[in-house]
Amino acid sequence: MAARLKEKYSSEIRAAVQKELGLSNVMAVPRIEKIVLNMGLGEATQNTKLLDPLVGDLAAIAGQKPVATKAKKSIAAFKVRAGMSIGAMVTLRNDAMYEFLDRLISLALPRVRDFRGVSTKSFDGRGNYTLGLRDQLIFPEIDYSKVEKLKGMNITIVTTASDDNSARVLLKHFGMPFRQGA
Repeated sequence: MAARLKEKYSSEIRAAVQKELGLSNVMAVPRIEKIVLNMGLGEATQNTKLLDPLVGDLAAIAGQKPVATKAKKSIAAFKVRAGMSIGAMVTLRNDAMYEFLDRLISLALPRVRDFRGVSTKSFDGRGNYTLGLRDQLIFPEIDYSKVEKLKGMNITIVTTASDDNSARVLLKHFGMPFRQGA
């Protein structure tokens, strides 16, 4: 079974984005390359056992096993040594990426309390969009009763767009709920 958003992209979204951006070549139309989910846990410096539920939650949300992220350099003030595990991340591509984006837009984001849309200012200048979430409970895969601690996460959507405007148009056509007037 192919991802619903992937089929929608090839049948509707690509043509609509091409028309809106005024591109003559179909291959120049931006597309989503990958989605990176990243959860950091500062308290893992004292207790590495705290990383296990984090990895389990991230695996349930993404549908694939996360990789532990390690500190690049030592920071004495935070009691962090180089090589210490301080978080977990998952890179989604192809069908898994479209499935996750579909769940994020249609199920998870509407469950955020007082949700008025995501910021349009979170683009990095090269066509990538990063979204920060305060807790992992907005995903239906997470069992509310088994969570001891709320953990935030960053979701980075990497596109082939060369600028922020092209990426904004692409994500808007995918159904990303951008905040009005922001």
